[in-house]
Amino acid sequence: MKRGPSRAVLGNIAMMAVLAVLAWLLLRLHLQEDWWLGAPLASHWRWAAGSLIAYAALCALLWWRGRHRDDAASASDGAPLLLVWASQTGFGQQLCERSAEVLRAAGVPVRVRSLHQLDAPLLQQSARMLLIASTTGEGDPPDHTLPFLRRVMPQDLALPHLHYGVLALGDRSYGHFCAFGHQLDAWLRQRGAHPLFDTIEVDNADPAALRHWQQLLGQLGGDATDLPDWTPPQYQHWLLHDRRLENPGSPGAATWRVGLVPEDGVLPAWQAGDVAEIGPQHSLAEVDAWLAAHARNGAAMVEGQPLRAWLARSHLPVLPDSVPADDAALVAALRPLPHREYSIASMPAEGQVVLLLRRLLRPDGTPGLGSGWLCDHAALGGRIDLRFRSNPNFHAPPLEAPLILIGNGTGIAGLRAHLRARVDLGAGRNWLLFGERTAAHDFYFNEDLQRWQRDGMIARLDAVFSRDGDEHHYVQDRLLAQLDTLRQWVRGGATILVCGSLQGMAPAVDAVIEQALGREGKEALIVAGRYRRDVY
Repeated sequence: MKRGPSRAVLGNIAMMAVLAVLAWLLLRLHLQEDWWLGAPLASHWRWAAGSLIAYAALCALLWWRGRHRDDAASASDGAPLLLVWASQTGFGQQLCERSAEVLRAAGVPVRVRSLHQLDAPLLQQSARMLLIASTTGEGDPPDHTLPFLRRVMPQDLALPHLHYGVLALGDRSYGHFCAFGHQLDAWLRQRGAHPLFDTIEVDNADPAALRHWQQLLGQLGGDATDLPDWTPPQYQHWLLHDRRLENPGSPGAATWRVGLVPEDGVLPAWQAGDVAEIGPQHSLAEVDAWLAAHARNGAAMVEGQPLRAWLARSHLPVLPDSVPADDAALVAALRPLPHREYSIASMPAEGQVVLLLRRLLRPDGTPGLGSGWLCDHAALGGRIDLRFRSNPNFHAPPLEAPLILIGNGTGIAGLRAHLRARVDLGAGRNWLLFGERTAAHDFYFNEDLQRWQRDGMIARLDAVFSRDGDEHHYVQDRLLAQLDTLRQWVRGGATILVCGSLQGMAPAVDAVIEQALGREGKEALIVAGRYRRDVY
């Protein structure tokens, strides 16, 4: 049975129906023949005509609001990114609209559709697609998706050109959590489409998962990640314990190791694969320059905090007209800075959260928001705002299973945590493949890795350095040269974890794994939870 249009369209139709009834009543009222006059007055005719014109204008406005909005293709990205929602209650549609706003703000053209409006030609025309899919009841799809399920999914489509991502909405209290999102993911994989990242599961509008989705949207927009978080930040207070440059002399960007400890001395628990979300701040010099330019007193207290502290954590207003004269009004109008995500390289037994981050530079040479705060501006011993995000899709497999860890650059951080957890528990069937620029400068955590290999906790260590003239320039090249070994480990029950760059490394490694195991073999690993990625 074909289901009706979206809720927004239905709302517009209902409103037009109400307006039509009102217009009819007004016409009856003004054109009826008065019993003492015998005929309608000319003014009544003019009033009725004006009512009809106003009604037509309102209908046109509602149609304009409810139409599909397709942005023009850009010269750099080609066709607009396709944003598709499937929702029973409307929440998925709201997230889709907010996602479109984020991408448009980053200059990415988008095309928004409901899943029941998605057909084979549109899929074949699109190069990138994001799906926001709700699951209802016990693993069921939303009602309006039936046309897609019956007409499109049975088709034998080939979509090797399509790169996609899925945000799966669900409720863990029901069976088959996020089942419809995973069904769409599996269907796209079977037709040769390539996932940009692993499916993101959202349990009951979990704010942490939605922040992660928003972070990925910013990355798809070319690292346009300065928009405020959708949910208000609730950080814990930590202290910057230590900080050191890890790769002096490297031909690449500076990479820093940062150690954080809780301000109250109580170390919380986290798992290997979890993520630290950092609340960055502007430098004191930047805040003081803003205060001076606007003749404001940074020491003025507002709601128990100096104005300077409020400004440090917020987007600084740019236009003079946007700066209220009153300090309290200014603070109320401020937008918090967005968080930054970093893989945790340590385990709780080590007594601190260790991060490994690249110091990014903007086109004007100034450091990026998050890396600038942690690498340059934050004072040793100073307060750092931090919150944890559980990352169950990148948690460890059973201890008895072999583990293949593949990563490049600062992606070694998340892999190092997994290794440390397994070393502590005596699980030594680990194979690490790591790639960077030079062995002399960029072999992060080298001492730990070499020691664990000597102790039998890393069965195989393949480190590849692109600038050293090795036979294999990149980690995917080394993996390709070890296809037989890869197959042996997988047959022995190994789980594969990949951590690192979304562009370049992750899709190249994915292609090698498919070459080794075949598409069906790779899909079987994914379904079994034995091939997981944390890419950015």
